[in-house]
Amino acid sequence: MSLAKKLAAEFLGTFWLVLGGCGSAVLAANFGGDGNPLGIGLLGVALAFGLTVLTGAYAFGHISGAHFNPAVSFGLWAGGRFPTKDLLPYIVAQVLGAIAAGFILFQVASGKAGFAIDPASAGAFATNGYDALSPGGYSAAAAFLCEVVLTAFFLIVIMGSTHGRAPAGFAPIAIGLALTLIHLISIPVTNTSVNPARSTGVALFVQGGALSQLWLFWVAPILGGLVGGIIYKWLGSDKN
Repeated sequence: MSLAKKLAAEFLGTFWLVLGGCGSAVLAANFGGDGNPLGIGLLGVALAFGLTVLTGAYAFGHISGAHFNPAVSFGLWAGGRFPTKDLLPYIVAQVLGAIAAGFILFQVASGKAGFAIDPASAGAFATNGYDALSPGGYSAAAAFLCEVVLTAFFLIVIMGSTHGRAPAGFAPIAIGLALTLIHLISIPVTNTSVNPARSTGVALFVQGGALSQLWLFWVAPILGGLVGGIIYKWLGSDKN
């Protein structure tokens, strides 16, 4: 498969993840107002993120490996599953896909009368944050630890489910369910990133604190990805 096709798959897959996951948070999580049974809430948003990865992995996994996330690319690289030469091109494609999805989502959301983004509001336009921009008011230290640990385990699930000795054909299900679980744990803490591209794609349209805090949602997930990749490289090795 050519690199151009791999990058196109990463662009489209990341676009789908951000449009589906962040779109559910922006458009459907609180649809109709508080207490309205039509809103999908935290559980629905968590499931939406998992479904985008599950469906995207089945659609694009055989083309690009279905990373859709710079932290995953770094983690697979650290785990010996991904070549150094493709790391930067993949990350560029992922970030561009996320920004494109953020743009489309912004156009759709702004079509509603009275639409406005409050940059000082936690989770505004599905952005990630800590302290005052954390949905639950969690500190930067708590947010950093949460993002590192959950991204590390995400990589462990990804590498384990795609191992040669794992049951064939089920990896996207395990990965999608893992991302759902990650969101169920951490939406109150950071609004869940574990993906620098996803965070960037919406933060650019909010500006303010979402951009000034964006560094954490690059550093922590990438660190977590590296840790998870290194752990599974040792754990899954045939060597004692």
